[in-house]
Amino acid sequence: MTQACGLDFGTSNSTMGQVGADGVPHLLALEDGKPTIPSVLFFGFEDDSIHIGRQAVAEYVSGADGRLMRSLKSVLGTALMGDSTRVKATSYGFIEILGLFIARLKARAETELGARLDSVVCGRPVHFIDDDPVADAAAQAQLEQAVRAQGFKHVAFQFEPIAAALDYERQVRNEKLALIADLGGGTADFSLGRVSPQRARASDRSGDILATAGVHVGGTDFDRLLAMAKIMPELGLGTRTRDGKRHLPVAPYHDLSTWHRINRLYTAQALRDLRSTRREAQASERVATMIALIEDRLGHRLIGAVEAAKIELSDANSTLLTFAVRDQLLTAAISIDDFNQALAGSVQRIENTIAETLLRAGITADQVDSLILTGGSTQVPAIARRLAALFPAAELVRTDVLGSVGLGLALEAARQFGPRS
Repeated sequence: MTQACGLDFGTSNSTMGQVGADGVPHLLALEDGKPTIPSVLFFGFEDDSIHIGRQAVAEYVSGADGRLMRSLKSVLGTALMGDSTRVKATSYGFIEILGLFIARLKARAETELGARLDSVVCGRPVHFIDDDPVADAAAQAQLEQAVRAQGFKHVAFQFEPIAAALDYERQVRNEKLALIADLGGGTADFSLGRVSPQRARASDRSGDILATAGVHVGGTDFDRLLAMAKIMPELGLGTRTRDGKRHLPVAPYHDLSTWHRINRLYTAQALRDLRSTRREAQASERVATMIALIEDRLGHRLIGAVEAAKIELSDANSTLLTFAVRDQLLTAAISIDDFNQALAGSVQRIENTIAETLLRAGITADQVDSLILTGGSTQVPAIARRLAALFPAAELVRTDVLGSVGLGLALEAARQFGPRS
């Protein structure tokens, strides 16, 4: 017997789900009995091992020699997909790297089920790439290629916010007009649709979806913005050359602040460029600290510390970030106002995308019955407050922020494929 499943391959976390014999969807345990697994790979140089998820993070944090890959989904549809990265003597293309991660998820799911999986509904954002339908189509094709290479013969896609709506629909008792806001690690996606117990039984739900829209803004962007605002100036960002005629190049700081671009700095050429910058810089000691950080391959640890500070600001008005680079200690006091200011442009883009969703549907905000929040980034206070303020009359529904999309994809997989033999 071969079976179908749902796969929520996320920028930060991933899940796989299936509908049981009782018709109820459930998420499969993918790591240490937990249904969610960080979307992270670690290539160990000492023993040529490959780790995923929490174990990958643990290996990296322990100081093991190797290469960490995170935010893999963010590479889809970008120019980076044509690149390769060298791991010791082996060169991997990015589709291969995605495949390595997905293969391990599939193997763990099949072990738990005791059956082979050959059919899958994959979640996808409304837009992998903003304002570029060609790149967006390429991103889906690349993900499909990576998935099929792992033995999935039947592959379908569903928008992630629609999947979250399918999960929410299991609990409604009468028809509602719902706006689903799915804010994850890489994208913010919105879907406006009608949900009800009666509609849940229909084989074709296309008429119930009134509008969708999305924007490439998510939790990893918040990490980058906070790092650029509060940490990168300590490494020279915004300072000038000795002659005072120009600012130092921004690109290395952008790469160091962006999860999936950090490895680009771990090359001989990137270090040569930084050393040249240090010789020209007024604040040469700050650039020297950045060079030491890159030489010691501390980039992912630094942005991990920024992410931890971001999470702390969900419950506190301020936090102090400290980070050791050899004999230097980077220190940054970060207030909630600093964080909100860094996110202001992203919050506005999210609000504009919601307005576009409503406009496409011909619906006003006061007609929305339920505002359904899913995805880890809906827990950022500035985001949650703004969403609630836009729909003051709507019922606010907080789902399983990391699991609702996977559960909805499992329901969609059962509808499309059912059990296969």
